[in-house]
Amino acid sequence: MSLKAELEAIIYAAETPITLDQMTQLVKETVIAEGAADEADMKSRVRLSLEELVAEYSAPDHGIEIRQVAGGYRMSTKPEQHEVVRAFAKSLKPPIRLSLPALETLAVIAYKQPVTVPEINDIRGVDSGGVIGTLLDRKLITTAGRKQVIGRPILYKTTKEFLMRFGLKDVNELPSMEEFEKLVAESFQSELIPAESAASTETAQPESSEAPEAETSNESLSETKKAG
Repeated sequence: MSLKAELEAIIYAAETPITLDQMTQLVKETVIAEGAADEADMKSRVRLSLEELVAEYSAPDHGIEIRQVAGGYRMSTKPEQHEVVRAFAKSLKPPIRLSLPALETLAVIAYKQPVTVPEINDIRGVDSGGVIGTLLDRKLITTAGRKQVIGRPILYKTTKEFLMRFGLKDVNELPSMEEFEKLVAESFQSELIPAESAASTETAQPESSEAPEAETSNESLSETKKAG
């Protein structure tokens, strides 16, 4: 089996982005058999094969591509195929639900990280404590230690799951706030909890008190950008 074929199979089978170092170790015997002289040469050969795979999958007759995401490589559908894939996914299982307040809070954390709940509250103008739990449950954010101020509040940052969800290599690839709003709308459009239903179905949840502000989502996100 060729090196490219092995790498292709590994990336396809991996549930999370797999790094260059991990793949080099997995195909070590094949690379040595092809004449690799040392560790650096092995990694170079693997990288070259990966670049060739990426180029091949970028051709228009492929519906998927190989991308660098969250520090590794993974296969994903091309943007132009998202609608048909989303329709297929919706036919298989119920979508994950996130409220607009949760999306606003996620945007604040993404652009201000690491950030504390009081800082998030100042930017959004409302209590965000309830939605923090939702984002933690969805593994979109995680804790990042404590801020060295009075009370030592917990700091929050985005996770690898967040990068994977939005197809980002790292947080440095975050788009402008306007582009992020559009990305959020496209990614979660079918998963949003309407403001009116959130108020009736989440009465017992801290988020429910924030439901009426859902209509001002764009304004709040714009304020986030100004605060930066």
